[in-house]
Amino acid sequence: MSGDHGGNEKAGIQFNLKNFRLPDCAANSIKGECMKQSELLIIIILNVLFTGAATGKFPGNPEIQKVYALQSDTLPENQFFFNGRVWRNYYSMVEEDQFLFSKEFLPGEVIMRGRTYPDVMILYDIFNDEILTPYKPVGILQLNREMVDSFSLLFRNKRYRFIKMNDNTNPDLKGYFNILYTGKTTLFVKYSKKIEKLEAKGENNKFYQLTHIYLEKDSLIYPVTGKNDLIRIYDEDKKIVSDYIKKNKLKISKNDPESFIPVLRFTDSLNR
Repeated sequence: MSGDHGGNEKAGIQFNLKNFRLPDCAANSIKGECMKQSELLIIIILNVLFTGAATGKFPGNPEIQKVYALQSDTLPENQFFFNGRVWRNYYSMVEEDQFLFSKEFLPGEVIMRGRTYPDVMILYDIFNDEILTPYKPVGILQLNREMVDSFSLLFRNKRYRFIKMNDNTNPDLKGYFNILYTGKTTLFVKYSKKIEKLEAKGENNKFYQLTHIYLEKDSLIYPVTGKNDLIRIYDEDKKIVSDYIKKNKLKISKNDPESFIPVLRFTDSLNR
């Protein structure tokens, strides 16, 4: 699948009204939600027909068609899931891509307002902190972030679990965070991407990734980058922690967030 999802290629939009079905609101026990979903789908259709959706060649691409086949947007229980707006890629001229792990759709699970949607295909855009999913009528849909509680995705046989945080007192603690460890303490990571401006050098702009690691201990959240931060946070046990790291020859690095986990398991095992 190409990383270039942008452009206004109307020829790539394949939309057949004969195959489109609105939710059966008469049979739906949650009629208010059903009506909102119907209105949303109509808005999306009009958006596609009159603007070209700006989703590039995705809907007609053979690879995206394979992804469509993996999830159904017509099952009544899935129609609440397809809630959001048409995704547009405004960064097709930027080198690399804005996604976490892969620019291919990955198998995952999304929880929206307490409802679990397993076996869905998603992309995590860490530049905009948004979740994308294939939606056949329009190409790609950006899920409504306000409705998402958490999600997980599978990459190289490993599942990554994300929760949504919304700390109004700290802008750094907003959005989706990957939970790496939970015990007496919690370790979580915020992935993001920024754009390196290179036009002045005659080069294309380029995405680069940032990783911020946080540790929650005694209801306080600390940013951590290495061994010294851990020793500082565990000030009352700093000699014990330092000796444990030296004895086990542990290398703790912000480039490898999971390298913090052995120390946290050890400190959680202390009788405190």
